[in-house]
Amino acid sequence: MKFIVAVLLTMLLSFAAGLFPLLPWWSFAVCAFIVALAIHQRAWKAFLAGFLALAVLWSVLSLYIDTQNDHILSSKVATLFSLGSSVALILIAALASGLVAGFAAMAGSYLRKR
Repeated sequence: MKFIVAVLLTMLLSFAAGLFPLLPWWSFAVCAFIVALAIHQRAWKAFLAGFLALAVLWSVLSLYIDTQNDHILSSKVATLFSLGSSVALILIAALASGLVAGFAAMAGSYLRKR
């Protein structure tokens, strides 16, 4: 139950942090850190919760924005990086955001242990 709450709370706080244009792009890592600090879990569960929350959130938001502009920008960037399709670009971005949030959540979990 704590895992699901941590995932949903991380998604909600990260989405809310993304609504403020003055915050940097990595503000979701701070949200994952705070949630992992508040909800005590083992380090690997905290990593998995942060990773899953941001990978899903980032991929859904990227896919939504990508469909709104008919895949114009993402297909050009995917061609620039020789990825082949815009879906691969979205998956790589989701993996990167998931790793950043997962490691931030793991750091919050380790800090809670002390």
